[in-house]
Amino acid sequence: MGGYRSPLLDRPGAVEAGGLDRGVAAHYGDPVQEQRALVRTPGTVVDLSHKGVVTVTGPDRLSWLTTLSSQVLTGLEPGRGTETLFLSVQGRIETAPHVVDDGATTWLITEADETAPLVAWLESMRFALRVEIADRTDEWAVLGATGPVPDLDGVVWKDPWPEVAPGGWTYAVLDGPHPGEERIWWEHLVPRADLARTADGLRLAGAWAAEALRIAAWRPRWGAETDEKTIPHELDLLRTAVHLAKGCYKGQETVARVHNLGHPPRRLVLLDLDGSEHTLPAAGSAVLAGERTVGRITSVQLHHEAGPIALAVLKRTVDPAAPLVVVDGEDRYAASQQVVVSPSAGQVVGRQQGFLRGSGGLRP
Repeated sequence: MGGYRSPLLDRPGAVEAGGLDRGVAAHYGDPVQEQRALVRTPGTVVDLSHKGVVTVTGPDRLSWLTTLSSQVLTGLEPGRGTETLFLSVQGRIETAPHVVDDGATTWLITEADETAPLVAWLESMRFALRVEIADRTDEWAVLGATGPVPDLDGVVWKDPWPEVAPGGWTYAVLDGPHPGEERIWWEHLVPRADLARTADGLRLAGAWAAEALRIAAWRPRWGAETDEKTIPHELDLLRTAVHLAKGCYKGQETVARVHNLGHPPRRLVLLDLDGSEHTLPAAGSAVLAGERTVGRITSVQLHHEAGPIALAVLKRTVDPAAPLVVVDGEDRYAASQQVVVSPSAGQVVGRQQGFLRGSGGLRP
């Protein structure tokens, strides 16, 4: 869908987003108020029609996807949302679709830029199995919401974050609830031809509102928090997207080695930014500890309660208490970090049980 432009950009006040959200609205005139509505007003939706939709059908679909990816999908209950990763041989994240099965079809919701590579990879791995892959992006559009939306009764992906899935593991060390527990996120599939009509009568919020809630929930996103070197451990994705006890798949050796014997080289953090500048740094801005560059901003937004916040990927060894500065051109922003992935993540063999927690009885 190169050059896609949503019909909802014709709504009053719509301002188009850039980056991963190009083609849909960043906001409709008041991003902070839209964010509050998204949290508090049922029936408020976010136009995510730029996302890709891929289907896999056939009796072998779930077992086949299990053999290729990081997650166990065999036996996935209809309607249960999960996610999986397709990795390189080196264990780096190549694609990370959202997954839901309706009993006959497995639906994969993707970022626009990962759709074609994912379809090509799946087609190359079909062999003689009873599966059919189709890019259905031209037929289906996605609307995001913080729960059920009246009259949207079709397929819906319910974000499992931050639940630790069976076979998963968390690298977060928390004194209280995970911030992601405050965020409920559903992605509804609607016929693309009916998108404008479906949105009539619903309150619209822009992509910036959804992004602010995602950042506050420590929720990583493909294409934002990931780059060509990202492994799942760096983003706490062993929590929801990796089953540590499943059989062999491409990249599994790296996943197991880093988890059991090593440490991920980088780690995800949330940054609370100094709001006195009344601006926000751009994604990609450098993060400095003293004069040393230790990472980069990956996502940034103004949160309706927390103020300016960002996700960043830093070198693992950065002191969690170190004062940080974000540099965007001539602008400098003081920042303090909330640890998402512990500096001690990984190397669980022989470690005291319960320090970094697993699920499903796994205690390497």
